[in-house]
Amino acid sequence: MTADPTVPTAGGPPEEGVSLHLLGGFRLLRDSAPIVVPRGLQRVIALIGLRPGATRSQLAGLLWPDASEERALSSLRTALWRLRQDPCCPMTVAGDTVRLDPAVRLDVDDLVGTAARVRDGDDPSTAAGALAAGRHDLLPGWYDDWVLLDRERLRQLRLHMLEQLAGQHLTAGRHGEALEAALEAMAAEPLRETPHRLVVRIHLAEGNAFEAVHAFYVYRDLLRRELRLEPSPAMSALLDDTLAPIRQASREAVVGRPSPAGRRT
Repeated sequence: MTADPTVPTAGGPPEEGVSLHLLGGFRLLRDSAPIVVPRGLQRVIALIGLRPGATRSQLAGLLWPDASEERALSSLRTALWRLRQDPCCPMTVAGDTVRLDPAVRLDVDDLVGTAARVRDGDDPSTAAGALAAGRHDLLPGWYDDWVLLDRERLRQLRLHMLEQLAGQHLTAGRHGEALEAALEAMAAEPLRETPHRLVVRIHLAEGNAFEAVHAFYVYRDLLRRELRLEPSPAMSALLDDTLAPIRQASREAVVGRPSPAGRRT
């Protein structure tokens, strides 16, 4: 596990310390230079980052679920020994627990921290990085059970963060920022109703009835085509006042139209 001297660092002063990136793929960096890590050790480092303070038994059971406990613990001891021989080792061992070194920056922690600030109602302008935070999936191409669980957990965390951010911007009258956050959530999960509902509310708040109606029917058609479902009553109710005159005119047109039996031949 060594720094790769063939990869140039980005322009400007290098970032000090070690950073671990798990969103969008595994990357371990030291002063912005990639550290080459064998795939087997990548799994160990990634799990330690996602399970801070986990015991050796817990780590071994997750990493080698099909092996006996004794064999799994032996494999973990070997992996930890290999990691600790390297000066770039990003972890610390204290008794029976293993965790990342406190100096290591983890991108997953950045996402969780941003979501917490949005959830706690901080000024949305301080969460400018929320749109980009977590835009990439956790460790794409990895299919360990523990990866799949955390990938879905972080995906849901990001969706709720974006929706909360959009709602906060809407309440504050920042319609452009609200729409941007809602569309970001929509792009992450096109069939999820909440961001579509937010888009309709934002357009109505701006007085753009056409845009609101258009957004509603785009989602309705998507839902019918993909899942053969209808939007929820809560979403349909958003447009009751806007569509009431159109529906009334349609009903009056039907009532005033002569029936086929009453027509002269």
